Formats: sequence, structure tokens, C-alpha cells
Amino acid sequence: MPKITAETAAGTVAFEADAGRKLVLCLEDEGIDILHRCGGNAKCTTCRVEITAGDPGPIGDAEKTVLSSKTDLGDHTRLSCQVRINDDLHLKVISQASVAGMDAGTRPEE
Repeated sequence: MPKITAETAAGTVAFEADAGRKLVLCLEDEGIDILHRCGGNAKCTTCRVEITAGDPGPIGDAEKTVLSSKTDLGDHTRLSCQVRINDDLHLKVISQASVAGMDAGTRPEE
């Protein structure tokens, strides 16, 4: 099982995740209140993460399009709703519901 290490507003959380699952769901299931305002449809960037180590896999067209529309994102920014776990990952969670003071959004589908 791949190991995920996530830097969050509350500290670092490390856990194992099932290969093939969406990263956003793995984070949420570990109690990390990551935002996902569009419900996991690659329409917004609230679930974005910065991948600092590991291979998040290929970037799809929908993710590439929405990320290219933003000018304030780093080169290692990915949408956690579009990343399927296939490798150990170390990442920074960018937006959390508890920090933003809002509801996380509709839970993305598996």
C-alpha cells in the first residue's frame, strides 16, 4: 500500500492508502478536512495540493485546463480529486475547511 504524508494546518499526517483511490477521498477518510467545492469534477481548484515527493501520475485534460486558468499555482500543484494513488506521496494540503471557515463541499465519488 502506498504511504501518504500530508502536511496540514494541524500538522503532518501519515497513512497508508489503497492504490487506485482518489487522493481527495483518502485525505478526507483520514480526517483531513480538505476543500472540494465542485464535488471532485475538476471545475475548481479548492482541493489542490502541492506534491513535494512521489509520482502523482499523469495529468488529464480536465485538470490541465483548470490549472492552466490560474496564475498563482506552483509547478507541482495538482487537484487531489484527479490524482489516483499509485505511489508514495508527500504533499501539502493547500485549502482546508477549518481554516477557510466553510463547508468542505459535496464528497467526490469513488
